[in-house]
Amino acid sequence: MLAIRIAGQWQALQSLGAVEASISLFTSDPTACTAELGAVAKIKSTASFVARFADDGQADRAWQAGVLGFAPPAPDLVAPGIKRGTDTGLGSSSWTYDRQPVRLACWRRSVFVALVVLTNLDASAFKSATGAVDARLN
Repeated sequence: MLAIRIAGQWQALQSLGAVEASISLFTSDPTACTAELGAVAKIKSTASFVARFADDGQADRAWQAGVLGFAPPAPDLVAPGIKRGTDTGLGSSSWTYDRQPVRLACWRRSVFVALVVLTNLDASAFKSATGAVDARLN
């Protein structure tokens, strides 16, 4: 079921101009691979997804539409754990959600759109993970 949903979301990104993508998942217990986001009590996991588009405009439209079901919050939304734009440290086309046990970042840099999700990991690990992915988007 999850594979079908991800395949559909990838096809949606392709219809917006995605030409290639990469996804990585690491976890301290394989049961986290099939659990809903944030549903595992103590299992640590991290996932990243990066898609490349033919041009900046396509990447921006895809980021605005949402990546793998995660759409940017409305600019005027004020909610605990949500940051948008330059306050995230990931540029103006970015947003983060940081409420334990889930930390999530989604941003656009040039022709790339990235999504990083950590579960049951601390803020330092979140900053390291987003920084490592962001540094490769060039």
